[in-house]
Amino acid sequence: MSRLLPCTLALSTVLLAACAGPQIAGVAPIDGTISGQCHTEMVRGAVGLAASDATIDRARVDSDSTEVQVVRGPDERPGGANAPVDVTSGGSRLTVETGRNNAITGMSCS
Repeated sequence: MSRLLPCTLALSTVLLAACAGPQIAGVAPIDGTISGQCHTEMVRGAVGLAASDATIDRARVDSDSTEVQVVRGPDERPGGANAPVDVTSGGSRLTVETGRNNAITGMSCS
């Protein structure tokens, strides 16, 4: 009986560790700092993605913004879904517009 308990505990630990799943790394800027000067040229690729918390936070970091604001924009952008998104810069806030189905439809700096 005394041998069975340590083996059972070891097996339980291994099984629980296997169920833990992958750890997702925190969002951090590539160069290690956020300047606070927003620019959207590095985050235009997020347009069309779902506006999840992780996507919004990644866009904030990649745009060098210290703040982010999510607003409901028009469901349809003028020119359709393939219309280019203007590059903007300036200010410390990234504004993310969402449309139908919580998809990102545009971004701007302010």
